[in-house]
Amino acid sequence: MDTPERTIPHEYLTFTLGAEEYGIDILKVQEIRGYDAVTRIANSPEFLKGVINLRGVIVPIVDMRIRFNLGTPTYDEFTVVIIMNVLNRVIGMVVDGVSDVVALEPEQIRPAPEMGSALDTRYLTGLGTVNGQMLILMDIEKLLSSSEMQLMDSAA
Repeated sequence: MDTPERTIPHEYLTFTLGAEEYGIDILKVQEIRGYDAVTRIANSPEFLKGVINLRGVIVPIVDMRIRFNLGTPTYDEFTVVIIMNVLNRVIGMVVDGVSDVVALEPEQIRPAPEMGSALDTRYLTGLGTVNGQMLILMDIEKLLSSSEMQLMDSAA
């Protein structure tokens, strides 16, 4: 007799940017830190805040609030940097706050809607629902384009 194939829930680190809740694959997350001063890199795009030295590794820091054009970011004791391993590179992502780690079953995730050319949805892996709340699931590798990754490589 065949046993039904079990679906394995996938875990996401959830964080806030403005009023929205986002999620990224927990396996990409290396650590979570408070926001420290960064060394600014001349002629870099505004969303690339600079670099930090993290135990001997130079880590570019990207402010997602600037990248998503979510108003003027503020840096205080609640500002968080998620250190991630993306495409064999270590980068830091500034967010408003980290919420939780959630496990989503495949049936809790819906495909991202097509928005036409008005909004780039290529970096979205889908929309999850947790306790009646919408969670925007991001593919960080698709979000950071190859040209942006090259910029960060040259900064680091």
